[in-house]
Amino acid sequence: MTTSCSSNLYLALAHYPVVNKRGDIIASAVTNLDIHDMARAARTYGARALYVITPLEDQQSLVHTLVSHWTDGFGAAYNPKRCQALEMVRIQDTLENAREDIAIKGGEGYPRTVVTSARKHSGSISISRFRELLEPADPYLLVFGTAWGLSQDCMEEADHILDPIYGNTEYNHLSVRSATSIILDRLLARSSVQ
Repeated sequence: MTTSCSSNLYLALAHYPVVNKRGDIIASAVTNLDIHDMARAARTYGARALYVITPLEDQQSLVHTLVSHWTDGFGAAYNPKRCQALEMVRIQDTLENAREDIAIKGGEGYPRTVVTSARKHSGSISISRFRELLEPADPYLLVFGTAWGLSQDCMEEADHILDPIYGNTEYNHLSVRSATSIILDRLLARSSVQ
């Protein structure tokens, strides 16, 4: 059973525009584990879709091959739960095209974008504030960056920047798939506390 507010949430794993260690804008390589784990988290918490964003045709082909293995033929029969998760994956070359796809297929209009970062930004919003924003029926696209994070332009164009995840140490370098699971749990999980 999904929570009532998750039906208007979409996720995006952006491989472009992201930055490298030097701050240069790049297109990063797709990672098999990120797609598997993020799709499973998206399915578990009731997101509508996971968009994989890359303008590189060879990387798009890789994602298509990975997804189709688990959604068609032997892979789908061998592991139906994996199939259910990977059926949520959509491939787009830009974030704007993902937003257009949501507007057309979802029929709810263009989604507002909320981007993530491991660094604190002025005016960023908390998880609890984002939960409040999800309550109306308006669609939201929650964007996770790869490499060393989303480009500055991408951050500035977003409707909101989400507060970073803080642990109980100074170390702050989670994998994108770990960050996705933590954020989705804090945002959408049913409380088990009585």
